[in-house]
Amino acid sequence: MSREADPGAPTPSWTWSEAEQLEVASSFDLETFDSGFIDNPYPAYRALRHHNPVCKLPDGSYFISRYRDLVTIFQDPERFISDKKVDFKKKFGDSPLFEHHTTSVVFNDPPIHTRMRALMTPFFSPHALATLGPRVETFVDGLLDRVADKQRFDLMTDFAQALPLNLVGDMLGVPVDERARLADWAVLILGALEPSLTEENFEKGCDAVDEFKEYLRALIASKRSSKGPRDDFDVLGALVDAEALDGKLSELELLHNCIFLLNAGQDTTTNHIVNGVEALFRFPDALAKLRESPELIDTAVEEMARLESPLQIGNRKCVHDFDLDGHRIEAGAFLHIGIACANHDETMFADAERLDIERFPNKHLAFGKGIHTCAGNALGRLEARVAIGKLVARFPRLTPMGPLARGSRARFRSVLSYPMATN
Repeated sequence: MSREADPGAPTPSWTWSEAEQLEVASSFDLETFDSGFIDNPYPAYRALRHHNPVCKLPDGSYFISRYRDLVTIFQDPERFISDKKVDFKKKFGDSPLFEHHTTSVVFNDPPIHTRMRALMTPFFSPHALATLGPRVETFVDGLLDRVADKQRFDLMTDFAQALPLNLVGDMLGVPVDERARLADWAVLILGALEPSLTEENFEKGCDAVDEFKEYLRALIASKRSSKGPRDDFDVLGALVDAEALDGKLSELELLHNCIFLLNAGQDTTTNHIVNGVEALFRFPDALAKLRESPELIDTAVEEMARLESPLQIGNRKCVHDFDLDGHRIEAGAFLHIGIACANHDETMFADAERLDIERFPNKHLAFGKGIHTCAGNALGRLEARVAIGKLVARFPRLTPMGPLARGSRARFRSVLSYPMATN
C-alpha cells in the first residue's frame, strides 16, 4: 500500500482510478502497511468497501469493512466471539502479554465477561458521571490556565493526555507524581496488539505488564489496609472492598482489569481529543460554527469519533461457518473489524469524508455495539466534550504551529504530538 493521500485536505484528494482501487483492495495486508496508510488510511478503506469488503489477508485472517457487516458481527456474540486464547497463544506464547490480553474484560465472553462488566459498570453510571462532571471541568480549567501561561504548547502532551491520565490515576489511587509512567505502559501494552509485532516491542510489552502488575499489587495492599472512607471515584478501592462478595474478581482479574482501565480510559480518550481538534482545523467551517454555537459540542464530539475513530480496528473470532452477505467465512477464522472503515461507509453516512458537527442521527461504531460496547464510553464522551469545548472557547486564536505527528500503530488513531499557539 504505497498510495498516499493528503491528510490535511478538507475534501477527499485521492484520484485513484478504478484499476488502482482494485489493486489496493486485492493486495491489502495489515502486516505491510506504510507511513502513507498511517497518515490517511481512508482511501484504502474505501477501495476495500467497494471492491473487497470481506478481504482475506495473506495470513488467512479477514478484514471486514462495510458498516452493515460490522453490525451483523457485533450483534452475534455467540458466533463471533471475543475470546482469543488460541490466537494470542500463537502470538504471545506463555508470556505476560498473553496473560493480560486473555484476562481483561475486553477479550472475554459471557459468563466471564458478564461477571466482570457488572462489577465495573456502576462506576460509569449516569449518577457517577454527574458527580464526576465538576471534577473534569475543574481539571480542564487548570490545564488551560497552564497552557495560557506557556502560550506555546503541545496539544497531546501538555493537554489532552493529562486529563484522562489523571482521571484513571484517581480511579486507581495512583499518586499524582507517579502517573506519567502509566501512559508509557499503556502504549507498550496496546502496541502489542498490532498485526506485526517485533521482538523488541514484544519484550517491552511484557516488561510493561510485569511492571504494572507489581505496581498495582502495592496499591492493592495499601487499599486493603486502609480503613478510611473511599472517594466516590475510587474504583480500585471499591473492587478491593468487593473481594468478599459473590462474583468478585480474582486477584489476577483485578490486576489485569485495572491495566485495561488504564489502556481503554487513557489512550483512546487522549487520541479522541487531539484528533477531534485536528479535524476542526482541517474543516475551518466546522470550527467557526462550533465557536458561534458552542451548544453543538455534543454532536461535534460524536462526529469527531466517527471521522477519526480512536480505535480503528477491532477483532473477533468466528466459531461457526458463516455466510456474511454472500462471502463465506470458515469456522476458526480471525476477523479484523474495520471500525474506522465502516464509519466512513457512504451507504450509512452522507458525505462521509467531511466533518459535519450537526450530523444527526450519527450511528457510528467508534465505541462498538452490542454486549462489548465500550463500558466507559460515556466518560470518554464527557471528557472530550469538556476538553474540546473549553479549549475552543478559551482560545479564539488557537493556531497549529506544525503538523500533527502520528505514531506507527494501525489499530489505534494514535498521536505523538501536535504543536499549538494560543495567540
